[in-house]
Amino acid sequence: MERPTLIIGNRNYSSWSLRAWLVLEATGQQFDEVVIPLGQDNTTEEILRWSPTARVPAMRDGEIVLWDSLAICEHLAEAFPEAGLWPADAGARAIARSVVAEMHSGFVALRKHMPMNLRASYPGAGREPGVDEDIARITAIWEQCRTNHGAGGDLLFGQFTIADAFYAPIVSRFLTYGVSPDGLAGQYMEAAWALPAMQDWAEKARAEEWRVERYDR
Repeated sequence: MERPTLIIGNRNYSSWSLRAWLVLEATGQQFDEVVIPLGQDNTTEEILRWSPTARVPAMRDGEIVLWDSLAICEHLAEAFPEAGLWPADAGARAIARSVVAEMHSGFVALRKHMPMNLRASYPGAGREPGVDEDIARITAIWEQCRTNHGAGGDLLFGQFTIADAFYAPIVSRFLTYGVSPDGLAGQYMEAAWALPAMQDWAEKARAEEWRVERYDR
């Protein structure tokens, strides 16, 4: 069986790549990885070799080419049902899809003013208009998911799901910019950050030498 290939940006900055990578890791499937550093003169040209949108992540699985993080995750959930990438309960699964969709299309202010940068520490920075509202909504989602659906583990729906992958870059941003929610949201942050796959990604991100000036203050 041919192994899938995941095309990602460099780990320090590429939040969407992190989402797809965490989900593919959770399947237990062996895969090949192509890392294309962002912000370089040839970045667009290199990504276009794999993705028609010139954006990462992208994934090649046999004859199938996917170029959207959520599409990649849905494909993996169908291909590896035993991995439990969505909650088993239909009601919880519907909520999980809702919070993933909200992350996929929303929180523009936070994503713009608090870009992912795992090597950096900017406590108090990035609090531009709209960011505090995004933070409040995200922490509310975390608390509601943990309260209503979190039995059986420390993550949003107990065990790891696509929802955790989609909010993982937010966890890293909160750490970088000194956002420290209380209660269940804070406990969730600690649990998500401690995931072995998350720590593996962070360690490799810190070892990278590429820099993108607009993300480094």
